Amino acid sequence: MSVSLQGMIERAARLNPEGECLVFQGEVRSWSQVQQRISAIAAGLLGMSLSEGDRVAILSLNCANYYEALFAVPWAGCSVVPLNSRWALPENEYALGDSGAKVVFFDDAFTEQVEALKASVASLEHAVYFGNGQCPSWATDVSQLIDANAPIAASSRGGDEMAGIFYTGGTTGFPKGVMQSHRAIWASAVSALPAFGMDRTTRYLHAAPMFHMADLAGSMAATLCCSTHVIQQSFDPEKLLELTEANKITHMLIVPAMVKMVLGHSNAASTDVSALQTIMYGASPMPAATLEQCMTLWPNVKLAQAYGQTELAPIATILSAEDHVLGSELLKSAGQPTAISDIRCVREDGSDCEQGEPGEILVRGPHAMMGYWNKPDQTEKALRDGWVYTGDAGYFNESGHLFIVDRVKDMVITGGENVFTTEVENVVMTHEAVQDVAVIGIPSEEWGEAVHAIVILKPDMKATEADIKNHCRERIAGYKLPKSVSFQTEPLPLSGAGKVLKTELRKPYWEEQGRQVS
Repeated sequence: MSVSLQGMIERAARLNPEGECLVFQGEVRSWSQVQQRISAIAAGLLGMSLSEGDRVAILSLNCANYYEALFAVPWAGCSVVPLNSRWALPENEYALGDSGAKVVFFDDAFTEQVEALKASVASLEHAVYFGNGQCPSWATDVSQLIDANAPIAASSRGGDEMAGIFYTGGTTGFPKGVMQSHRAIWASAVSALPAFGMDRTTRYLHAAPMFHMADLAGSMAATLCCSTHVIQQSFDPEKLLELTEANKITHMLIVPAMVKMVLGHSNAASTDVSALQTIMYGASPMPAATLEQCMTLWPNVKLAQAYGQTELAPIATILSAEDHVLGSELLKSAGQPTAISDIRCVREDGSDCEQGEPGEILVRGPHAMMGYWNKPDQTEKALRDGWVYTGDAGYFNESGHLFIVDRVKDMVITGGENVFTTEVENVVMTHEAVQDVAVIGIPSEEWGEAVHAIVILKPDMKATEADIKNHCRERIAGYKLPKSVSFQTEPLPLSGAGKVLKTELRKPYWEEQGRQVS
C-alpha cells in the first residue's frame, strides 16, 4: 500500500502497541487502543452513507478525540477538513459549503455554532459530538459510533490522492482550500525529522491549535516516530509550563508570540524543563530579544525554526539548532531547504536571481499542494510546472540559507496567524460611514505584527475607532480584527496602475523602528 495517513497509525500500533499514544486531561490511550477507536469511528462514518473521497470536517478545540478524528476520516477513505476554531460563523459556513462537507465532528465549545451550521449548510448531513458533556439531540455521540461498530480495515486510498482540504486566507476576501495529498503530508513530516530530533521516547506537546498546519507538522512527525502526544486544550502559558513539567515534555511546536508569553510568565524560571529537548517555532520571525531570552533562560533546550506555508504541507526550510548561535547573522534567516525542497528565487521574468539578490520564492517537491479546491484560476497562478509560487520574496546567501525580505503584500502575520488585508478591508467597507480603507501590518511587541486600518469616512458622516472594531467583531475572527484604526481625509496613495501603495502607508510605522519597507 502506498503511504497514507491511516497507514501511519497502523504502523505505530504495530511497532508500539502498548506505548502511550494520547495523554489528555488525565486520560491515557495506548497506540493499540487508538487504532481500535479510529477504525470503529471510520466504520461509523461509512454507515452515514459516505462515499470515497467525501469531505468530513472537524471543528473543535485540541483534544484526544480530535487526533483520532483526524485519522478516522482517511481510514474511512474520506478527506478531512480541519476548520479554524478561531473563525466566526460566516467563515466556517463558507468553508463547509465550499468543501461540500457532509459530516462535522465537534466538541462542547462549538455546539451552538455547529447547530447553526447544520441548519444553514446544505451539504452538511451529520454532526458527530465528541465532547465531555451531553450530546445534543440533533447529533450523534462518537461513543455510539465506537460501541456500535466493529473495527474495519483501513482504506487503501493514499499516495497522491487527496488526504484533506486545509483552508487558508484568500486575497479575494475568501479563504482558499489547499488540497494536500497523503504523500505530501507524509513527505513534509519525514523531511523535518532530522531537525526535530524525535524518536520513540519523544513526548510531543500539542500547544498550537490542532487545525493549524504548523501543529500538524509536529503531530505527523511524532506519529511517524510512534511517540507520545500530550494535548493542551487551548494555549495558556501557565498551563503549558505545568504540562511541560508534569508530563516531562521533550518537544513542542509554538509560534514566536507564544514563546514570548511563556518566557514572560512568572513561573518560567522555576519550571522544571529538564526533559525539554527542542522547541520548534515558525509562522513568523522570532524577535532577536526573544531568542536571546529563551537561549539564556533555557540554555540546554535546542531551537529549530521552520518556514513554509499550507501549500507546502507545510515545511520548506529549517533553521537548525546548530545555526541558533547568539549574534549570528543566520538567526535572521529562515534556514536551509529540507531534503525534499527544491527552492529558487526568481525575477519577474522567471530567471533565477543571483546570490544575495531578492526574488519571488518558488518551491517544488513531493510536499507541493495539489491545488486550490474549486479555484482553478488561483491554482494556475500559484502552481506552475510543479513549482509553488509562494508570493514571498527572499534570497540565498553563500551558505545556502534563505532570507525572507518580504511577505505577500496583502498579508499580515500576527501571532503566527495569517491575515489577508483584503478580507478585513471588505468587512470594514460594509460600515455605512466608510468611504475607503486600507489595512496594513504595523509593528507589535506582543504579536510581531498588528492589523491596522486606515479609514477615510464619507463626507458628513462620523465613526469612531470603537465603531469600526465593533462592526468587524461580528463578522470576522478576533485575530483578524484591526487592533488600531486611524482616520484621514486625504485620498489613499495610488500607483500608476491604480493600486493602493501600501508600502508608502507602512513606512511611517516601520521606519520608526529603523527597518526598511519594500
